Amino acid sequence: MAANGNCLISNDWICGEYVRTRGQELTDAVLQHIGITVASVVLGLLVALPLALLARRWRSVAGPVLGLTTVLYTVPSLAMFSLLVPVFGLSAAVVVTGLVLYSLTILVRNILAGLAAVPEEAREAARGMGYGPVRLLFGVELPLALPALMAGLRIATVSTVSLTTVGAIIGYGGLGNLVYEGMRSYFKAQVLTASVLCVVLAVGADVLLLLIQRLLTPWTRTRRSTGRRAGRSAGTEAVAA
Repeated sequence: MAANGNCLISNDWICGEYVRTRGQELTDAVLQHIGITVASVVLGLLVALPLALLARRWRSVAGPVLGLTTVLYTVPSLAMFSLLVPVFGLSAAVVVTGLVLYSLTILVRNILAGLAAVPEEAREAARGMGYGPVRLLFGVELPLALPALMAGLRIATVSTVSLTTVGAIIGYGGLGNLVYEGMRSYFKAQVLTASVLCVVLAVGADVLLLLIQRLLTPWTRTRRSTGRRAGRSAGTEAVAA
């Protein structure tokens, strides 16, 4: 890095002066990136849950639902956003809608996998206690399906953080706006700083969701701890023998 703030003039990749002088611009881009990501993931989850429940309830619906969400995921992001512009105009809704559609294939499949993994004994016990379908779903099945659901949510979130940058083509790409502008002008510090912040957002979101998953599913930690103790006990007995 050049001294006395000359890293901007020399166009260095690593430039503290850029971060110092463009702090507000970076903050605005990060906040837009987070806002688009959160809105897309939340809306995606709200759409994916009923789709997964329909696919589980009626087997004839499962094929079309999974097939459609898979096809949507294969559409290139530039093409997806371009197709949505005539509907929503040049607005953040284009990016959010596209990201919601991309998240469906991951979320629907993981919700279905989680529900399928719920032990039938747990369902029978809940029915024996007088649980109706709705109470059974929200009181037993979804809580037990949380590990798979959260795994899908983590993948969808990290993917959304990455794909949000493509929204720069219409001016709503969060940090992607800075990356795109920096690449056009070959402003090295802007490209690198925005890219690093995007990676930090993805890793931070993944870690946060992992912590939430651990808080919501304490029984999984208990199983792992019991398994490790059993393994150590078996190893001790083998050595003693």
